[in-house]
Amino acid sequence: MKNLRGFLVTSLLLVLCLTFTVHAQVVTIDFLNFSSSGENEVHLEKMREIFQAQNPNIKVNIQTVGYGEYFVRLMTSVVAGTAPDAFELNFENFAAYAIKGTIQPLDGLIEKSGFDTSASDSSALAAFTSDGKQYGLPFSFSNVIVLYNKELFDRANVAYPTVEWTWNDQLDAAQKIRALDDDIFGIFQPIQFHEFYKVVRQNGGSLFNEDKTKFTVNTPQNVATLQYMVDRVQKHNVMPTEEQLSGMGDWDLFAAGRLGMLVTGSWAFPYMTENCDFEWDIAVEPGNITKATHFFANGLVINKNTKKADAAFEWIKFLSASKEAAEIRVKAGWELPAVTHQEILDLYAATTPPQSKSVIFESLQYLVTPPVIEQFGELSDILGRHLSDARDGFVTPQEALDAAQRELEARITL
Repeated sequence: MKNLRGFLVTSLLLVLCLTFTVHAQVVTIDFLNFSSSGENEVHLEKMREIFQAQNPNIKVNIQTVGYGEYFVRLMTSVVAGTAPDAFELNFENFAAYAIKGTIQPLDGLIEKSGFDTSASDSSALAAFTSDGKQYGLPFSFSNVIVLYNKELFDRANVAYPTVEWTWNDQLDAAQKIRALDDDIFGIFQPIQFHEFYKVVRQNGGSLFNEDKTKFTVNTPQNVATLQYMVDRVQKHNVMPTEEQLSGMGDWDLFAAGRLGMLVTGSWAFPYMTENCDFEWDIAVEPGNITKATHFFANGLVINKNTKKADAAFEWIKFLSASKEAAEIRVKAGWELPAVTHQEILDLYAATTPPQSKSVIFESLQYLVTPPVIEQFGELSDILGRHLSDARDGFVTPQEALDAAQRELEARITL
């Protein structure tokens, strides 16, 4: 009896010990992101469910903040020492966090986990390196194309856009579509920082000299570029003024059938699929001297001070390169997963509309990256204000870029 009692006590202690050990091994990580805000939160939740089923000892606490508030919230948490274990960074802001040492290199974690980086798109993966070290994994990437309303092109008797189009071809088509009716416009392309740096490249210009030691914002090529963009609003009026928009967004204007062409990102596809009752398709952006189109990428990084780096890496590795996460993203139309899995890429190409999905891959030949500097936010704010002044006719393009050049030189050290 005594031996039996001892056996039962020992067994009970063993069970309790095993139970405690299992629970002790469960790690909860905090993950902050912006790109799932709105309609994509449900898709990120599906990814978490699959990940946690595959990794029962890792729990993920997802925090989603809208893009407009995200970087203030993130920086506040970094300064306070309460930053999440893992978080999302866009390409433009990545460099500042890497330079300041707030995120940790992933090379050791990649080697330790045996992660095969060939599963990631090489361009997107390279975007999150600094000083030869891998600081982030790509979450998604996207580019900008031209959406066009086939019905308006047909009514105006204009051929659909092709890869051979130039600025002049696009302007000619926009003018013919504008002539259809007073409330129909030919094109919308925002006159703001993110469009300007790219359109400048289409005209052979740049915002910096070659080694990024000097601003070149007000060069003749750049002034001519802004003049071209502003003329579409003020002179030709193929693009609506702010007053003509009357608070209506560019996506809504296109979906209402009142816009021939819209220069925007591939992330617009789900909205247009749901809201357009006419045929639409996409084309590669035209160029002038050369072609250039955006490369936007969002990456996943790990807090330098986290005590849960291994678990955090498992999570961002899953989000970045797993077939499961990529398939959810493709079916949701949530940008392009940065993976090389051929079946996923085939699924993306076959998901319509638009019919010409190959344009997305074709435009990748002409990618240009944002001009990344540590004070990127200040750069985009300063230039954006002066571009808006030119757009609205308060100053000439020359005056706007001269003023921007002076302010950038005074406030930003390269």
